[in-house]
Amino acid sequence: DRCGLSHRDRRRKTGREESAGPPGRDIGRGQRLPSLGTFWDHAASGRPTGAATGQRAAAMVSECPGPGARVPWRRSDEALRVNVGGVRRRLSARALARFPGTRLGRLQAAASEEQARRLCDDYDAAAREFYFDRHPGFFLSLLHFYRTGRLHVLDEQCVFAFGQEADYWGLGESALATCCRARYLERRVARPRVWDEDSDTLSSVGPCPEEISDVQRELAHYRAVRCGRLRRRLWLTMENPGYSLPSKLFSCVSIGVVLASIAAMCIHSLPEYQAREAAAAVAAVAAGRRAEGLRDDPVLRHLEYFCIAWFSFEVSSRLLLAPSTRNFFCHPLNLIDIVSVLPFYLTLLAGVALRDRGGAGGEELGDLGKVVQVFRLMRIFRVLKLARHSTGLRSLGATLKHSYREVGILLLYLAVGVSVSSCVAYTAEKEEDVGFDTIPACWWWGTVSMTTVGYGDVVPVTVAGKLAASGCILGGILVVALPITIIFNKFSHFYRRQKALEAAVRNSGHWEFEDLLSSVDGVSEASLETSRETSQEGRSEDLEAQATSGPPNSQVY
Repeated sequence: DRCGLSHRDRRRKTGREESAGPPGRDIGRGQRLPSLGTFWDHAASGRPTGAATGQRAAAMVSECPGPGARVPWRRSDEALRVNVGGVRRRLSARALARFPGTRLGRLQAAASEEQARRLCDDYDAAAREFYFDRHPGFFLSLLHFYRTGRLHVLDEQCVFAFGQEADYWGLGESALATCCRARYLERRVARPRVWDEDSDTLSSVGPCPEEISDVQRELAHYRAVRCGRLRRRLWLTMENPGYSLPSKLFSCVSIGVVLASIAAMCIHSLPEYQAREAAAAVAAVAAGRRAEGLRDDPVLRHLEYFCIAWFSFEVSSRLLLAPSTRNFFCHPLNLIDIVSVLPFYLTLLAGVALRDRGGAGGEELGDLGKVVQVFRLMRIFRVLKLARHSTGLRSLGATLKHSYREVGILLLYLAVGVSVSSCVAYTAEKEEDVGFDTIPACWWWGTVSMTTVGYGDVVPVTVAGKLAASGCILGGILVVALPITIIFNKFSHFYRRQKALEAAVRNSGHWEFEDLLSSVDGVSEASLETSRETSQEGRSEDLEAQATSGPPNSQVY
């Protein structure tokens, strides 16, 4: 009815109010006012109603809340109806009261509907049902917990997913049964240990959904910009060498330019070219010209200009075609590209600034020469540009990034071993004139010995020193071998993972994928609204059928 009360509650309320009587009138023992149901029966049959009945009915109607008024919250002893991932169950208030700290226990004790909605994903006021978008398999174990007070772990459940579900429902490890607690903790600790073994399987080397979604999110940015399809194709051509035939040609040209730049830098250090530079400088000074512009070989200088022009073209093109400028400057490979061309332009700026000042003294020229030498040294970073075209180099970077614990342990072991062996060698060889004069001087010998390099420039001569060297070498073999195995397994894992990610990006760049995205974009808001209304109508029909026949899959626990 419009009061929001069931027939039984209406009769109970009417009986209490009839026993109390209306204000200003005493009702003796045995007297009873007609109920509201009697009033409606008389009104429906057309029979006249008494004055008392009419007054009582009017009073009860006035006491009923209107359609927009607040409906009283659920009773404390009412069974809790929940729907977890499509599994509907009814839990008794007595079972939930035993565990008030759990999520369902707090939901049962919620004082208002707003407080209850914060504990669930959705609430159906018509069916008085709480919905949770969680795994239904764990919910069955949760029901067993409310029956017995102990939580059991199934063999087919992942320990990490089980722990996340237990934390969501407000259960701790103390709720685990004794028979399952030791097995759960053992599987949870053993999972990181077998990570390297699992990395050899094909199912564990695929790219994670977050990586795929990031790539697709970047590709989706081109649909909102001008000439998006062309920019997207050019960006994939420059970023993914296996995207198409032009991308492979572009990658080969880029690799050739990088190798030519490195070769020019190495050739520049040969004595023949240095002598030619010195002769050119002497001839320039004799002719009264400045010698700074004649120090480089013309062929090498023009080759350097060509490489710089190509690198600048790559950086500017990637910056213009990048889907996100912010992500462009955060990517390590793009930073390497910028660093590879930055020394050249800084050298030009330094030369222009020096020429603007007119004549420069010898001290200023010497300082400029040192700056130029530092910038020339920074050209070695161009070799890192090969990482853009090499899966192995990118996998090596990812391995070092995710193996910082193992690398830290390796450095710690080496530091301890070098310190101990250096002290022992200094104590044994300090009387001999063989290079073990101080403990810091012995650190070089200890590092070379522990890494089993053995240059032989400094060697012990006493028996105690040789024993210390033998222990240092054997300890170095054990110390270096243990973390290297873990790092190698991780490298294999990330190499296969990088290959799978490249294949996913290559597949996502095909035109069939673009047509799929276009079809998704073509879905109008009207069609979405129509489907939403259809689903709501279907749900209303299900609720009406459930109200008449009751939930078929409900059980009380």
